[in-house]
Amino acid sequence: MARATSRKARIGWTVAAWLVALLIFFPILYTIITSLKTEQEAIAGFDLIPSFTLESFQTVQSQNNYFRPFTNSVILAVGSTLLALIVAIPAAWAMAFSPTKRTKDILMWMLSTKMMPAVAVLVPIYLIFLRTGLMDTRIGLTVLLMLINLPIVIWMLYTYFREIPGEILEAARMDGATLRDEILYVLTPMAIPGIASTLLLNIILAWNEAFWTIQLTTTNAAPLSAFIASFSSPQGLFWAKLSAASVMAIAPILVLGWFSQKQLVRGLTFGAVK
Repeated sequence: MARATSRKARIGWTVAAWLVALLIFFPILYTIITSLKTEQEAIAGFDLIPSFTLESFQTVQSQNNYFRPFTNSVILAVGSTLLALIVAIPAAWAMAFSPTKRTKDILMWMLSTKMMPAVAVLVPIYLIFLRTGLMDTRIGLTVLLMLINLPIVIWMLYTYFREIPGEILEAARMDGATLRDEILYVLTPMAIPGIASTLLLNIILAWNEAFWTIQLTTTNAAPLSAFIASFSSPQGLFWAKLSAASVMAIAPILVLGWFSQKQLVRGLTFGAVK
């Protein structure tokens, strides 16, 4: 009786999980469906059966060069992530293995910066970019995205590093390892799952950033978020073309997330079970 109840409970939880997953994925699914409609079908109303036309994709590609913003998105996401890791790994090491009485306060202060609305600092950052010649440049956006996501990267790495026994690092020091060797050859290899998940998550965050990339770019450094926004015009929203542009923008990150989901889960649960 108990085994039958347990089986029913598992089936119930499985069905519930699939329903929640479908509910979360439905906006993306409907965007894909809308991208396969004509413009007339898209504005006609809710309909889950498209005409399976690629007209919107062809129009989007003919009006805008997809590969230029795609290249910009890759450079911005990967570049800002690598810069963040270069800064965050030594910072997280110091906070995890050489903490001071102010370490927790600094961590909380860094996290609190993520609570501030981006529009609150739009004017000063816009003026800084304008007067330093960083407006619409990959370098400026890469540094900005690195700074925006740096608190999350440091927090995640700090959590992973705390799970590594300090005795291992002490043994490395006794064997003559320098600080550089300790970080590069002892600490980093042991925290690979956590670093990999942090890297993937930061790439996703940088890829999806829309506010700053739209405000600080025009053409040269415009990523896919600006590519999508270009299909919103004073004449109105072209839903089929807008959906096609959205699908072309999210497809690479969906593929990355699908193939790296095991690594993400492994890294995000690193140290959760002892």
